[in-house]
Amino acid sequence: MVNELLTPPQARAARAWLYWSKRELAEKSGVSEKTILRFEKGESVPYASTLLKLRTAFEQAGINFQFEGATAKGIRIP
Repeated sequence: MVNELLTPPQARAARAWLYWSKRELAEKSGVSEKTILRFEKGESVPYASTLLKLRTAFEQAGINFQFEGATAKGIRIP
């Protein structure tokens, strides 16, 4: 069970901080650009496994998310 899910604003903020395009995030996470676009616009909620892939790609790039309950509340740059 996943209890640390990203929100669209957190994904947008992390991608912007890294200066990654949707294409770069797709390549690094294995999630399609179409899914990333819909998620960041708040149009869909991906499967938990998709959110984990996105989170893992960001964390491997050095972004750590702060969680409270099931929502990312902020990002912390080490």
